Amino acid sequence: MLKKEEVYLKHYDSFEEAKASIFQYIEGFYNQNRIHSTLHYLTPNEFEKAN
Repeated sequence: MLKKEEVYLKHYDSFEEAKASIFQYIEGFYNQNRIHSTLHYLTPNEFEKAN
């Protein structure tokens, strides 16, 4: 998913730019808004609200 949603959709001028962009994507969107099987297919935000 990461490659389809982030990496292949952008052009990066440097490795550092790619690294920063991917980190921001993972921390800002992916970890918070993607469903996780270990959380009973809820997002972390939904799981926190439910518990």
